[in-house]
Amino acid sequence: MKLVTFIRRGALGIALAGLLATGAWAQSSSTTPNSDARQDNKEIRKDKRDVRQDRRDRNADNRDIRHDRRDMGKDKQALKESNEANGKNSAQSKAIRKDMRHDSRDVHKDAKDRNADNRDIHGDRKDLHHDRKDRRHDRHGK
Repeated sequence: MKLVTFIRRGALGIALAGLLATGAWAQSSSTTPNSDARQDNKEIRKDKRDVRQDRRDRNADNRDIRHDRRDMGKDKQALKESNEANGKNSAQSKAIRKDMRHDSRDVHKDAKDRNADNRDIHGDRKDLHHDRKDRRHDRHGK
């Protein structure tokens, strides 16, 4: 009788351990992908926001470049008229040249900013692709 009781208790212990292990496994496997997918969704939203902001910055820089170049063209025409009317070394001509130099610097700075924004857009789009891939792998387990 003692042998039968010993076998019953052993089988009951193994069954109980199996149930507990299965429950823990089911709980851990369902929680992790959901939290990973949720985190990936947060990262995707953040990356989309970053791409939008960088595009806005790039477009603003392009707009500034166009305006500065237009100003440089107008200044060039004004300088030509001022040189004919007042001479090349007049105060008005010097002021126009100074304005042209300022516009030229602005064009250069805005072009550098635009190029940096293009690099940021490229990096953010790569991050967005990576996050979408992670989310897809978390959902489908591949």
